[in-house]
Amino acid sequence: MTSRSNSVTIRDVARQAGVSVATISRYVNQNTPVSAELAGRIQRVMLDLNYQPHQVARHLATRRTRTVGMVLNNIYTEFFSPMLSGIESVVSENQYNLLVTTYKTSARKSSLLPIGSHNTDGMLVFADCLDEEHLKQLHRNNVPLVLIHRTSPPNLKIPSVTVENRTATRELIDHLIEAHNRRSILFLRGPRNQEDSYSREQGYLDSLAAHGIVVNQKLFAEGSFISTVAYQNIKQLLSSDCARFDAIFAGNDDAAIGALTALKEVGLRVPEDVAVVGFDDSRLSSFINPPLTTVRTPTEEVGRAAARLLFNLIQGQPAESTTLDSLGIILRRSCGCLYDTVATSSGFITTKEF
Repeated sequence: MTSRSNSVTIRDVARQAGVSVATISRYVNQNTPVSAELAGRIQRVMLDLNYQPHQVARHLATRRTRTVGMVLNNIYTEFFSPMLSGIESVVSENQYNLLVTTYKTSARKSSLLPIGSHNTDGMLVFADCLDEEHLKQLHRNNVPLVLIHRTSPPNLKIPSVTVENRTATRELIDHLIEAHNRRSILFLRGPRNQEDSYSREQGYLDSLAAHGIVVNQKLFAEGSFISTVAYQNIKQLLSSDCARFDAIFAGNDDAAIGALTALKEVGLRVPEDVAVVGFDDSRLSSFINPPLTTVRTPTEEVGRAAARLLFNLIQGQPAESTTLDSLGIILRRSCGCLYDTVATSSGFITTKEF
């Protein structure tokens, strides 16, 4: 049974883990390596006992760190730059520092989370970086938290900032079907446990249903929001006896770039043979060949909004979850359009002819 007592000591943790107090101290302070098996055992006991090191409590009682933390699952894609820029602008306004770390619970169950109440005054958590147990522990310890591109687990009521994905995806698939007569559209999924990926898939299915197109399970592949994964899976599909497709919806622009590369390597023309569209409108999207049709998302504003919510929490003010709308469909040559066009709620605005 999980203890919620604030009187849990390092000796209690050592006793239940079957190790010395010195070993627990080494693990907490990370000044001497311990084995993965031992680290996992200690972490489980700390979670079970809801243990918070005493030096952390003393630190929090005396002064703030004037630092906020950001947990990402990777820093390898173009997507994160504008989001971090938005976060940093608000952090700087508040005369705080930003500490960024990469972490993914599913890949590092034996590793202690490198940021928390011991070195930050609050945390921003991206998508599926932390599992529900980690979020519960941080919430129990009253760490100010804001989730980005993920809604709160039930009963925790952690504020979040998300983006509307489903409608924008449906409109983009509608465009492929109605403007370019593409009816065999391959869907490159993002990570299966991310809400953005799920919402975009629902938008894809909405459009197919609205146009009377039967869902073909052979027209789904993994893209994982990563260009190399999308590239490898498209190459494999093209070399196998898979269903033929005349368009690709990539879960994000990174995956779209991987798909474009794979298509070119086998001699398929974009958009003449296969149309390709993405999502996010990253800074590279207008510079690749052909320029990429995509959905423009308010990524920098997501970062700003999340940081503002976090500072509200740190200052003891209310912080309500918010969902931002996508900024419009950007029609470029990769889908078959001859004009660089922004699709807005008031219509299409042509900005450049190719």
